[in-house]
Amino acid sequence: MVILRQSVRGVSASALQRFAGRARRAAGLSGRMDVLITTDRDLRALNRRFRRKDRATDVLSFAGQNGAAGDIAISAETAARNARRLGHSTAAELKVLILHGALHLAGYDHERDRGQMARREQRLRRQFRLPTGLIERERKP
Repeated sequence: MVILRQSVRGVSASALQRFAGRARRAAGLSGRMDVLITTDRDLRALNRRFRRKDRATDVLSFAGQNGAAGDIAISAETAARNARRLGHSTAAELKVLILHGALHLAGYDHERDRGQMARREQRLRRQFRLPTGLIERERKP
């Protein structure tokens, strides 16, 4: 399920729901995956509570329990800023973040996995015709 707590111009919950289902399957996840689209303030609070980092972030993933794939929280405000800066739509940016979050839920960790997540994400982004992903952005000077 996709919950739009923060509205995004030109983006519907149903369109994101369809993409989230495709991303969940592409990542190899089974079970329910919920996506919350919310504010920088909410992401900052979640980041502070669960990662002890007192700052807003673009996407957080929370592993599921009892057969659920897990939950993804995304800041609509950060997504919109990044989309403008990178020259693509906010809808495309939200999809990049959903895919990135789904791969984390599938057990990938780009900070530790020697490039496995980056390669998988790049392959799936090409398949879904999405712009540059987070991992590639981190590597650019």
